[in-house]
Order: sequence, then structure tokens, then C-alpha cells
Amino acid sequence: MNIKRYMIKDTSDKILSRLDPDESGDFNSKEEAEAKMEKLKKRLAELQDILFAQKKHSLLVILQGMDSSGKDGTVKHIFSGINPQGFIVTSFKKPSLEEEAHDFLWRVHMKTPPKGYIAAFNRSHYEDVLVPRVHGSLKKDDMKRRFRYIRQFEEMLVEEGTTIIKLFLHISKEKQLEKIQERLQDPTKHWKFDVSDLQERQYWNDYQKAYEDVFRETGTEEAPWYWIPANHRWYRNYLALAIVVKTLESLDLSYPKLDTPTPEISELISPRH
Repeated sequence: MNIKRYMIKDTSDKILSRLDPDESGDFNSKEEAEAKMEKLKKRLAELQDILFAQKKHSLLVILQGMDSSGKDGTVKHIFSGINPQGFIVTSFKKPSLEEEAHDFLWRVHMKTPPKGYIAAFNRSHYEDVLVPRVHGSLKKDDMKRRFRYIRQFEEMLVEEGTTIIKLFLHISKEKQLEKIQERLQDPTKHWKFDVSDLQERQYWNDYQKAYEDVFRETGTEEAPWYWIPANHRWYRNYLALAIVVKTLESLDLSYPKLDTPTPEISELISPRH
């Protein structure tokens, strides 16, 4: 798969209206995609093992999207087969009083992955240029400054060995409402429902515009944005996983070699010892 076709390079206005959230690639069926996904999961487990052993690189996967776009489900499905010892997932909620007393990136930096680890951000520092902007509490100059801080922050992470993948889960407004209704009808999903999800729907167009500004201001060659069609859960999961695997395969991953010369090791484990 050529994952570059999903890289957001067009930063013009209303780009999201031209991207089809119903897209399902070249697959003829859900079953066909799921069969390929199982192979990708095995490959991801192999790559993570090398990443963890080598301790040279780290991977940060940032998931953003409208409410009910499937951020939780994406994390669950694509990372379910890897070693939990080398995986960190963080969901950034409304800042606490302590967090608000610091700069907006303070709480984020503490959760970035150390070398050898994969980290997933289920919502991220991008919430701090989306929510306050849509609700009018962030001035234009403040927003521009935050965009600059984000670019510099991500540039620093990349230079220090962290590869960054930013995934925007693109769901339609109609599909979002359908998923919210599913949560209301299923008692096992009531815990996922938040009345604010419905309230935020009235700002749908504002959020679309805010995301387009995010793509324009923070999409870089070192830390690109990808759009993920999210109306079909199975394709959303497959494509997100494919991007993660392809990105890891592009790194110079290899198991570390022994520091101790082989003859010395043979001497140590010989029967006379």
C-alpha cells in the first residue's frame, strides 16, 4: 500500500469536504481487509521487539478526530498484539489546575515515549489549539504562537530520535450521529456517552475549519498528518495499522550485537566453569 496517498499535502480551505470518509481502498470485503490486518499485526509485533531491544528510536502515534470517530477503537485494535511492556497510551482530558499553571506542552512532554517505546496519544496537545479556538477563548495571536511552539516541540522530538505519526480520523457528521445513537441504545456503551458530544455537534463546521488550520500550520515533512477514512471501522483500523507498520519499516531497525567477544563468552560457559 502506498500510504503517501493519505498524507495531507493539500492545505487549502475545505479540504476535508473533498476527502471521502466512506472510502475503503481496494478491498472487496471487510473479511479481506481483516485477513491482511492479521499479517500486519504480526509484523508490528516483530518490529516492536526490535525497536525495544535496540533502544535507538521511539514512535509517537497521535490520534485526533471528531467525537465518536473511533480513537479508542483504533488504539485497541491496532496495538492489541504488541508487548505491553514497550507501549504507553495517554488520553489527554481537560487540563487540571496544576497543568493549567504550566505551559500547555508541559503535561504532554512528560508522556512522550522514551527510546525503544511506542506511545499513542488519544487526543493530544492539538486539543489546545482546537477546543479553545472553536469556543473563542484563544486569541488569534495566541493561536499562532501555539502553532509555532508545536512545530518546534515536534521538531525537537524528531531530532532526538522520536518518529511522529499524526492520524486524523475522518468521520462524516451523519456517521457520528449514528454512533452516538448506538451508544444510547446499548447499555454496555452508556459509559461512553457524554452529552457534550451532542452539544459539540453544533460546532461541526468550526471544528472542520480549525482542523484545516492545524494541518496547514503543523504538517511537516518530519511529522506529517495522515487522514484516515473512519466511517468503516475495519478500514480505519487496517489503514492506521498499515501506516504504523510502514513507518517502522522505514527506520534502520536491527537487533543490537553482543559487546562481549564470542570467544570470551564461550570460555565463561565452558563445562569447567
